[in-house]
Amino acid sequence: MAHEVIAEPDSTAVRVALWRAMHVEVDAPPPVLDDRVGLLLAAPEEGWRSRGDMDAQRTRTFRASIVARARFIEDLVVEQAGHGVGQYVILGAGLDSFAQRRPEVASGLAIFEIDQPGTQAWKRQRLIELGLGIPDGLRFVPVDFEAGESWWERLAAAGFDPVRPAVVASTGVSLYLTRQANAATLRQLAALAPGSTLAMTYLLPMELADPEERPGREKAEAGARASGTPFISMFAPEEMRDLARDAGFREVRTVSAADLAERYFAGRTDGFRPSKSEEILLAAT
Repeated sequence: MAHEVIAEPDSTAVRVALWRAMHVEVDAPPPVLDDRVGLLLAAPEEGWRSRGDMDAQRTRTFRASIVARARFIEDLVVEQAGHGVGQYVILGAGLDSFAQRRPEVASGLAIFEIDQPGTQAWKRQRLIELGLGIPDGLRFVPVDFEAGESWWERLAAAGFDPVRPAVVASTGVSLYLTRQANAATLRQLAALAPGSTLAMTYLLPMELADPEERPGREKAEAGARASGTPFISMFAPEEMRDLARDAGFREVRTVSAADLAERYFAGRTDGFRPSKSEEILLAAT
């Protein structure tokens, strides 16, 4: 048997997990999403809160965006599970902890986490070390994207049933793919069984970003380039809707930062709101 390579998890995945944990620690209750499991998984070095990318004030809007979109997807999964949908696919799963945090829902689902082999081997080991274990319904689907492996084939090999409906979530992935790769992914997903739902985030072009937020966005883009993972694709909402319709999705809607703010932040008095320029959501069936 080939020896499993255990790599460090992707730095973006760790950052997202830490921002989610930080939300519970520093923002006013009640939390939009209560995720402390990601912090246990990430096990950051002491003093992680003083890192530049963890500055509580400077990262507020990004943090709000991260927890808002995660909560939206989680609500969607719970709602669809209530309608009898039994499969949940997470593209680019990172340190996602739905299976650990929501066992009452997860126990009725087959959950397929798709990510790079090294990250998944690392995550599997961490879950075992923490005594959380691997729930029966959780399937790791390691895919070496750089080697051109087909995630669709790996998903089928992991036991995914293409004739049964599923919820598919893809957050923070589309911006790293070419336009052609995004279109190809959408075409594959549009071939899912009727009753399936996709929730996918995408990044607005800089000219559509909120002027106040552009400096932060420019900094994020520069950081991504420097770390070898540049932002490749950005879409205006109508472009993304057209792309999804052309791929074969029937119902397509945009879930904007304003929609998320109204849904999850309406009663807050602390000014904690999602970024208007971060990734926004496409919901398609």
